Amino acid sequence: MNQVHTQVEAGQQWLDCCRWRRPYIAIVFGFTATGLIPGISAAGATPADRQQTALADAEFLYKGPHPRPRYALPPLMAGASPAIITRALVTSQHLPLRLFNAGLPHPLPAPAIDLQGPVASCLSGGEAMPMAQVRQLWQRGVHWGERLSREAQAGYLVLGECVVGGTTTALAVLLGLGIDATDRVNSSHPTCNHTQKLAVAQAGLSAWRQSPAFTEGALDPLALAAAVGDPMQVVVAAMAIAASRRVGVLLAGGTQMLAVYALLRAVAGYHGLAWTPERIAVGTTRWVATDGSGDTVGLAVQVADVPLIATQLSFERSHYPQLRAYEQGFVKEGVGAGGCAIAAHLHKNWQQPELLAAVEALWEQTLRINGMSGQGQID
Repeated sequence: MNQVHTQVEAGQQWLDCCRWRRPYIAIVFGFTATGLIPGISAAGATPADRQQTALADAEFLYKGPHPRPRYALPPLMAGASPAIITRALVTSQHLPLRLFNAGLPHPLPAPAIDLQGPVASCLSGGEAMPMAQVRQLWQRGVHWGERLSREAQAGYLVLGECVVGGTTTALAVLLGLGIDATDRVNSSHPTCNHTQKLAVAQAGLSAWRQSPAFTEGALDPLALAAAVGDPMQVVVAAMAIAASRRVGVLLAGGTQMLAVYALLRAVAGYHGLAWTPERIAVGTTRWVATDGSGDTVGLAVQVADVPLIATQLSFERSHYPQLRAYEQGFVKEGVGAGGCAIAAHLHKNWQQPELLAAVEALWEQTLRINGMSGQGQID
């Protein structure tokens, strides 16, 4: 059920070490105004929808389907929110779950740790977040990484994300770190909008490098994150470094988590921080790993030295068109979906039938509670 695409020996060792252990799930929510650029993301059909995507996903993860949500899951171009996958697997296997607000315009409509991070401006201006707030956010991430690693005890951490527009901030950070990510990142679109993403990323990096903020001190990778990144990247990078000293860590995502890994490695090197690289892996979905309009495996090779693992979960034989849309390249990943599927297999040896059954059961319940047909679109 889990395929290791890069650093195969290290990835298999990571899987073997975490097999039968109980995963501890943490999802970090953040916002970047980059996600409001028309056409930049399909995680919400319109920019207005995308302003509420994180809020709706958090509410669904915590409460599940109910008839009058405060924030309904936003309509997508096609498919269903990956929060369906994460919620189904977390509840079916009774896994511990924590939600973190790294920087959102509005409070999460569910119990969450508010890290009081900044709401990121569009990266194209080269001033996404104030450096002082980024440093504070880093320290809070370190604190929670240490705390979560203690709470996980003999298990391991699965760190997921929810940032609309986050693959574009990921591209900018990767390019800023000198990694050849051009035409390699993924998108919630069925065919990645590489040209648009690259133009936004290059504009942000150019603006930063021409600004007074770009000095010798800008060699600090946190300065790069402040210029063109988003708050989730800072928090998860800090959490992963701190937690890796004690437990295994699965960075649950594709492009965004490869960027987080590259960032944390650069920060650790620049600041001389202790961490345990062999305890960290990146885990995503088959839909991301095999996406022909991106090159996640090639990107992982460029990032180097971190295993890329992908769940082989398939919706090809699902009864529901919203789930089968994943097989056509829509949605693909988000809110830790791929990492939770990897963890569900490791924890209780769930195979394709059990994974699909859990997701379909929750989706059927969602349709029924909302009075929707299985042939309809989520709203």
